[in-house]
Amino acid sequence: MKIINFLSDAYYHLRVSSLRKQLRQPGQGNDYGPEIQTGREMVKSLHPKRMQLRLLEIIQETPTTKTFHFERTDAPLPPFRPGQYVNLFIDVDGVLTSRPYSISSPPGTDTLDLTVKEKPGGFVSPYLLNELQVGDELQTTGPKGKFYHEALIDGEDLVFLAGGSGITPFMSILKDALEKDQAELLKIHLIYGTRNLEDVIFGLELAELAVNHPIFSFSLVISDPPPGYGGLSGFLDANLIRQQLADPESGEIPDLTQKKFYICGPNVMYEFCLAALLELGVPPQRIKRELYGPPDDITQELGWPKEIAADHIWRVEIAGVKHIQAPAGEPLMNSLERHSIVVPAVCRAGSCSACRVRLLSGRVFQPASVRLRESDRKNGYIHSCVAYPLEDLTIRL
Repeated sequence: MKIINFLSDAYYHLRVSSLRKQLRQPGQGNDYGPEIQTGREMVKSLHPKRMQLRLLEIIQETPTTKTFHFERTDAPLPPFRPGQYVNLFIDVDGVLTSRPYSISSPPGTDTLDLTVKEKPGGFVSPYLLNELQVGDELQTTGPKGKFYHEALIDGEDLVFLAGGSGITPFMSILKDALEKDQAELLKIHLIYGTRNLEDVIFGLELAELAVNHPIFSFSLVISDPPPGYGGLSGFLDANLIRQQLADPESGEIPDLTQKKFYICGPNVMYEFCLAALLELGVPPQRIKRELYGPPDDITQELGWPKEIAADHIWRVEIAGVKHIQAPAGEPLMNSLERHSIVVPAVCRAGSCSACRVRLLSGRVFQPASVRLRESDRKNGYIHSCVAYPLEDLTIRL
């Protein structure tokens, strides 16, 4: 059954692989024949670079969170893996920018849900929550990311650690798994931490899923509970994780090295949970993390030079284009966008390398989590979405 499940999830990847092999076969000049042309169209439909979406419905999840229910207007929705995201392109007061949002709906339907929580001091989320109306059309990338369940690699015993809006990719994974009735295949325990009860996203739906599906257990943890609150409270530390994963009858702690842990939430939560899991003896290869954008306060990251204030302004020269002013505490990409210079972007978290630019002079700070390829490092390329100027810069787009 595990192998059948794996093949079902990866079906369209196998089809694309076969088509790509066809496309690499030598042809007669530019005449590839109808089969090859059909193959090209198939690949394009499975992996679109852009999708045009129309907003059908807005659902108020919490006082600060909404789910946006979209349909695709330029073609059918492509297949995607539950847990993936799209990068949403938006024009905010004349500034062209984008943000990645996890898909909160399961695959296999004609619509796509994006759940957005307001970020204090944010630029895009307040616009989406306050200005977006039913009927509006927006553009996104095709589905991206690797935060999904790989049956043959990850196994069947899964633990999800979510914080705040980090619950969104887990909803897609849960709905997909539970709707397929995979009771004989999986065991899932979700530990979901939020600051207060008003911030709980999908709370009732998660509770109902736990009641109706024996394979799924749900633990809600409130870090700032109201007086008299009788539920779990505190943070997702080693003790809490150990207690929630213990056998409810015997209290015995299972072998955590055989479980697969997924973490999605603010960067500070990831560092906290990673330390807790390592304390519990979980091997790093049994931990999977979703990207969650740049840090809220880069000056608190390990290695940041304390003598440089976040509001210090540096001069950034874009070779052959213009120069701009960029604050030290803002990602270079954001500063470029504010000056109408649009850099290609997908993940905006330092992983995909779509936004790389060449650093010709000057220094930047990049968090340790940035996945910079060695070839880029040697040739002076940086990921502009998570690069922060430490002095005057010269870059080439």
